[in-house]
Amino acid sequence: MKVEFDAELWLWDARRADTWTFVSLPVDASEEIDDLAGPRRGFGSRRVRVTVGGTTWTTSIFPDSGRGAYVLPIKRAVRTAEALDIGDIATVSLELIDP
Repeated sequence: MKVEFDAELWLWDARRADTWTFVSLPVDASEEIDDLAGPRRGFGSRRVRVTVGGTTWTTSIFPDSGRGAYVLPIKRAVRTAEALDIGDIATVSLELIDP
């Protein structure tokens, strides 16, 4: 399964020394992933291949019950390479690789 979407980068504060930057998948895409995919991995995660701009990497998406959707971490190297910051809109191409 592949999905492409635009999403705003947002910050999740772990209330520790570290913070994480994410985008939220669309709710309909999240529901489709749940319908098509097999058993989840740790923390309910799903393995994905992601492209933002010219950067492609493999990572996991995680369910966020508060948002009713999966969330995708955008690592610092990607944000730097693509000149993205909190509040910017990224075009994301995501492929589920571990159904």
